[in-house]
Amino acid sequence: MIKKEKPISRKIDDLEGYKPEDADFFRLIITERQKKVKEKLELLTETTRRINEEGNNDNSTYSLHMADQGTDAQEREKTFLFASREGRYLKYLNRAMKMIDEGIYGICNDCGKSIQKKRLELVPTARLCISCKLKEEQRRL
Repeated sequence: MIKKEKPISRKIDDLEGYKPEDADFFRLIITERQKKVKEKLELLTETTRRINEEGNNDNSTYSLHMADQGTDAQEREKTFLFASREGRYLKYLNRAMKMIDEGIYGICNDCGKSIQKKRLELVPTARLCISCKLKEEQRRL
């Protein structure tokens, strides 16, 4: 006999939603993520500085070789893209913290219902509940 699964929407509805009493817990999660992002940004800044210093070093035997110049440029671009992504994520984390302070954190921007706690634990910057996010993804397809 084949066991029938509950529809996915039913499983989502069974998840516990965010409550204002959970604010301190999520503040801690966001603070930890902010700390990690800032550490990554510091490392990326140091990497950029090092790459620039090595590229400007006149003592380098290969400093004029086109392949090395291309590699240096690619490393700078890659580091910049990582830093840009981390900077955006830090902005979203800061926005989430501000939303907690304003008492509007954990509320779905589309339906106005409480966002599921499990979703916020995984994505503390989430502004949509799971159901609305799934609908948004379906619209994109």
